[in-house]
Amino acid sequence: MNTLAYYLLYAFAYTLSLLPLRVLYVLSDGIYPILYYIIRYRRGVVRRNLTTSFPDMSEADIKSTERQFYHWLCDFGVETLKLLSISDKGLLKHVEYHNVDLVEKMIDEGRNCSVISGHYCNWEWFAGMPLAMKRHPQAVVGLIYHPLYNDAFDRLFINIRSSHGGVCIPKKDILRRLLAYKQEGRHTVFGYASDQSPRWHNIHLWLPFLNHDTPVFTGGERIMRKMNDAVFFVDIKRPRRGYYTFTYILITAEAAKEEEFAITRRSFEMLEANIRRQPAFYLWTHNRWKRTHEEFDRQYVMVNGKAIPRENYKG
Repeated sequence: MNTLAYYLLYAFAYTLSLLPLRVLYVLSDGIYPILYYIIRYRRGVVRRNLTTSFPDMSEADIKSTERQFYHWLCDFGVETLKLLSISDKGLLKHVEYHNVDLVEKMIDEGRNCSVISGHYCNWEWFAGMPLAMKRHPQAVVGLIYHPLYNDAFDRLFINIRSSHGGVCIPKKDILRRLLAYKQEGRHTVFGYASDQSPRWHNIHLWLPFLNHDTPVFTGGERIMRKMNDAVFFVDIKRPRRGYYTFTYILITAEAAKEEEFAITRRSFEMLEANIRRQPAFYLWTHNRWKRTHEEFDRQYVMVNGKAIPRENYKG
């Protein structure tokens, strides 16, 4: 049944993706009022996130940003589907990848690369990055992802994200796969989404982010430091509808030489600057600040960098 559900879902998504983008945007325009005004999808979460992140923004500007966000979210959905059928040439007409020569320079020097982004603009179009690797087309370019609970949707998104030569690796397998690629002598460029919410026991660091004391994942940085990767942040802009620029900014050429959490801190500073520049294009539907530092301190104690439930703490 799971296999049948996947093939039916894939057939529907692929057929829809064959429509020209201009037609898909008409579809997006039709979905927007249904999602925003009728279904009211996570309206309370979005309003709370925007209001607490931008306390100095007027109510009128909050509402305007909120509407822009939902309109962009509908565009994001159809743009992501389009990856299934858009040609390599067609994708490169809509996405510009800047400073890829710096990434390839690191590979020239024998380094593997990590690319940090957030859920901002169309992060799924990082899937076109292999097309921009002109001098090192043999490099393994991919995304680290958290598998979806629904098997059919999970397989669909793997197809979407690998549609232009990239690979998708579950986050629990990434270190093992990176070590395997290294043994094979293959260079790698992998993208990490840094702004997901960790579970209580995975919290090792709190950072100021968008006017919140925010728990963040540090596992990605630990892998980067272990592999001594060159680390880039990808600055994403949306100059107009359907067009994006990805600019790769070097954070460090040798992650192992950085102080603990320095890479994570710097990447969150850069992500916040992105969001403040065009706030409507961040994933505000995610309940990112549901865990507070005060509640963490009541329930857990940090011991050697690990979160230990207080009832289990013997110190």
